[in-house]
Amino acid sequence: MSEYIPLDADFIKTNLDTRRVGREVIIYDSTTSTNDIAAGCAQNKTKSDGLVIFAEHQTAGRGRRGNQWFDDGGKSILCTVVLYNPKIEADMITIAAAVGLTETIDKDARIKWPNDIILAGKKTAGVLVETFGEKRKKYYAVGIGINCHQTKKDFPAELAKTATSIDIQSGVQCDRNSLAKRLIMNLDHFFESAVKRPDEIVEKWQSRSMLLHRRITVEHNSEDFTGNCIGIEPAEGLIIQLERGGVRMFDAASTTIVKVWTDGGNNV
Repeated sequence: MSEYIPLDADFIKTNLDTRRVGREVIIYDSTTSTNDIAAGCAQNKTKSDGLVIFAEHQTAGRGRRGNQWFDDGGKSILCTVVLYNPKIEADMITIAAAVGLTETIDKDARIKWPNDIILAGKKTAGVLVETFGEKRKKYYAVGIGINCHQTKKDFPAELAKTATSIDIQSGVQCDRNSLAKRLIMNLDHFFESAVKRPDEIVEKWQSRSMLLHRRITVEHNSEDFTGNCIGIEPAEGLIIQLERGGVRMFDAASTTIVKVWTDGGNNV
């Protein structure tokens, strides 16, 4: 059983070398969702841009397509970054955040499009980007969840075969405060890079992708499509060379990954 060491805002902010993300850090013991808190804070753009909100526990954490994000209090990193008018759209923010997460978690971490981070074939972290406002007053809540101290017994039965944690994979207890600080620094770096050098971010994403050059099956508008993933376009989605012929793009909003085959032909 891991020792509970609470998140410490002072530690996280000390010597935090960032330009935007982490201008302010707030930690809640419990809340419905850090994205909910962000939605309220973001009305004040002068104070909320770059704000990072952490929670030790969420009672209504959510993932993509309304799925619930499981967490066991004090064993995860649960946070949201507020970005006001960041000059990039939600798709690119998701890509940059996913790259930042892999750089934070482990050199072997991989991205399962569009927003899952995978270690040893199992989900370890995820990103949920929500958009508020419109046109020049647009702001984003970049929600992130990382499994840190969970043991195999902590996961409910429906997640036991598909989820893991940093501690399970490393065999030692990770330092959540150091991980939180590293996450903020990586997000700050890659969000800025996404604005100035978008092609480099896409290239970095591709180098971390577990889908690129793999045979995959996706479900799109209730129909399955199988083929070889040959690339990604931030605004359009996955590019797949279909087995039935032709090349097609699949957007994140209406597409779900059903299967990913390994080189040996097994699905993961």
